[in-house]
Amino acid sequence: MTASLTTLTPKDVADRLKAGKAVLVDIREPDEYARRHVQGALSRPLSGFETAHLGLHPDRDVVFTCRSGMRTQANCDRLAARVDGPAYILEGGVDAWSAAGLPVVEDRKAPLEMIRQVQIGAGLLVLTGVALGFLVHPGFFGLSAFVGAGLTFAGATGFCGMAKVLALAPWNRRAA
Repeated sequence: MTASLTTLTPKDVADRLKAGKAVLVDIREPDEYARRHVQGALSRPLSGFETAHLGLHPDRDVVFTCRSGMRTQANCDRLAARVDGPAYILEGGVDAWSAAGLPVVEDRKAPLEMIRQVQIGAGLLVLTGVALGFLVHPGFFGLSAFVGAGLTFAGATGFCGMAKVLALAPWNRRAA
């Protein structure tokens, strides 16, 4: 059976939060949450969702959010299974909340989300391999093939070597 969570507009969610009738649960990973989130939202990453203590009150509506709403829609069953009673999704996620002019907490000094760093790094390596393959020597096309193989492996196994290496970069280390 597929659960269906009702979507609410950002204004509806803001009204419920202001009235103390709802709690907003952000299911994005900590690096995403640190960069930008709705003020007062609880961070409960989807990667550890089943084992996390959600800290929900039975007398308040539960509204789930992510960046765009796609992740919450894709995980309706998992989300609904953790809530007694009705649960909701913030339509359009944090992006729609911000576009509606509602307040968000933004930390521009926080590193870009790891997935975006991997996408940028992989893209640059592929472009470099192609450019060098045409301009210097065809052997450089192997760099693009290597990156493509790494991305395929990451997608198939859930282990991303590039993310592990990028996590060691100085800008991704937490301040003491």
